[in-house]
Amino acid sequence: METKAKKTSSVGQVQSLTRALTLLQCLSHADMGLALTEVSESLGLAPSTAHRLLNSMLQMGFVDLDPETGRWTVGVNAFSVGNAYLKKRDYIAQARPFMKQLMLQTGETSNMAILEGSSVVFVSQVECKEVMRMVVQVGNRGPLHASGVGKALLSTLPAKEALALIRQAGMPQLTGKTITTPSDYAQELEAIRKQGFAVDDEEQSMGLRCIAANIYDEFGDALAAISISGPTVRVSEARIPQLSAAVIDIANQITETIGGKAPS
Repeated sequence: METKAKKTSSVGQVQSLTRALTLLQCLSHADMGLALTEVSESLGLAPSTAHRLLNSMLQMGFVDLDPETGRWTVGVNAFSVGNAYLKKRDYIAQARPFMKQLMLQTGETSNMAILEGSSVVFVSQVECKEVMRMVVQVGNRGPLHASGVGKALLSTLPAKEALALIRQAGMPQLTGKTITTPSDYAQELEAIRKQGFAVDDEEQSMGLRCIAANIYDEFGDALAAISISGPTVRVSEARIPQLSAAVIDIANQITETIGGKAPS
């Protein structure tokens, strides 16, 4: 009986933890916060259960409550825990001055992304001053097969591994220029390996072009990719040689600064 009770308690604790983490994810995507009813609907819980969960997390500082609007938002402790990732991955902070330099040099928004599972996750961005510019929220995911950073990161993997990852992620046609067949993608990756940079040529969004290159660690493995992105009227085909050289140069400077080395 005692063993059964312990198992039941353990299952309940895991369920509560899952609910709490799911709740934080929901709140992180809600810029204006969520009302209690929205929280309960998102989690599929009764309002009373959701309220108890929120109050527990409020006491620990993981959520905040605006008493005037009754809306719940992410708390400071959630930020502190998430910020620990940046401390572990210090290259993100070290790369930021170089990303600013890249933005000023090219006039376009600079991004940094990492490979996580079957997608890329944007971990830093320096926006340009143009009215027409790409804005992506840090933490957002992007498609592997149709993003400049995704293509750059995939190009560092063995061909079979890269294509297996692409098949797992899927290759949906996002625009008329998206590469959707493994054979064509294999040729694209080989070209990226030879030239040292990747281009998203309106493959994710029409009218948008991105140029990306990799940052490497001390073992010659790709840690992340940086890119510039902007409308095709500014990031024109004629400017690709000039802009790609700038992206590669900054990526190499970041690699050197963090003690990494590009693969030979």
